[in-house]
Amino acid sequence: LEPDPIAAPVVRRIYREYIAGHGLHAISEGLTRDGIPCPSAHDPARNTHRQGVGWPKSAIIVILTNPRYTGRQVWNKQRKAGVLLDIEDVAAGYETKFKWNEPGTWVWSDTIAHEPLVSLEDFEAVQAIRLQRRKTNPPAPLQRMQRTSERHYLLRGILYCAVCGRKMESTFNHGRPHYRCRYPAAYAEANGIAHPRTVYVREDHIVPHLDKWLCTIFAPHRIAATAKALADASSGDDNHAVLAAKAHKELAEADRKLGQYRALLEAGTDPATVAGWIREVEIEKIAINARLRELGERATMTTEEITALVHALGDLVRVLGEAAPTNKMKIYKELGLRLDYDASARTVAVEAITAGSNIKSDTDSSVRKVGVRGGT
Repeated sequence: LEPDPIAAPVVRRIYREYIAGHGLHAISEGLTRDGIPCPSAHDPARNTHRQGVGWPKSAIIVILTNPRYTGRQVWNKQRKAGVLLDIEDVAAGYETKFKWNEPGTWVWSDTIAHEPLVSLEDFEAVQAIRLQRRKTNPPAPLQRMQRTSERHYLLRGILYCAVCGRKMESTFNHGRPHYRCRYPAAYAEANGIAHPRTVYVREDHIVPHLDKWLCTIFAPHRIAATAKALADASSGDDNHAVLAAKAHKELAEADRKLGQYRALLEAGTDPATVAGWIREVEIEKIAINARLRELGERATMTTEEITALVHALGDLVRVLGEAAPTNKMKIYKELGLRLDYDASARTVAVEAITAGSNIKSDTDSSVRKVGVRGGT
């Protein structure tokens, strides 16, 4: 293992600040404020499931507890454990899961195996501080009230924040399902976006408008026109190929810039200056890779296939009106719905994305914005 010229100084900084008495929140905010890429932004190829917008406290904890930074090999950190697939049916078998062993049972190499980023003394000092803080401020036991009924979130996984593009979290407030997007101020400042600290919207301010829109575009007398619009959007292969080629070209250019910047770093250029350049390109790569993933998910469906899909839902007006919450969620996902909530305008933009194809046609009302009450 060799030290990463960009990430190694960051690891040393985290250890240094923690030993000096800084908390996890202060360290993460400082790194984000200074424009230092978090692990998922620095290496997006290994973290395609993360957006890399800022430093989460969980990333700080992982770094502070990784013994490999001491330069030594460490074994026995995890063990395999067999877990029953069904505790009421032993015959169903087991699945193997990894579980963490206590640090006292880890096996350390006697010699240095690779160049250390922090000293063994600093690593042990950090573990001692973490243990002391846990003893001083133990987590309060969770006391949850017994739920009297199951909670359903009809828009879970399909409602996005229009400002940052992230999925909104499901939460239950005042007896109703809500959705929220929490965005630390340091993240917004570092990424140059005007994002409220917290965005809230009630589910029942969206779903009635959504059902009305669906019943309109999938009404019996409009099914043929809607299916044709879906098929036309799905078959845009030429445009798809052009967009994919452009994205790959931009990605290659970004990689070329990164190679150039790293060469400057090795040549002795100021690390802080080069880190800023690299961060800009890494953020650009995240956006390009997201576009490529979206393009790669697109598929082609014929008018007949889409018409059959719509007819399979039957009378949509009746289905949506009578469907149980779990079934209504399935209908939304079958239609590939995506909703983007704009907190400033208090509107929701709705897209039906069948087989990965966006429908964007003003003539058949496939995309529509409606105002909703509430929000922040």
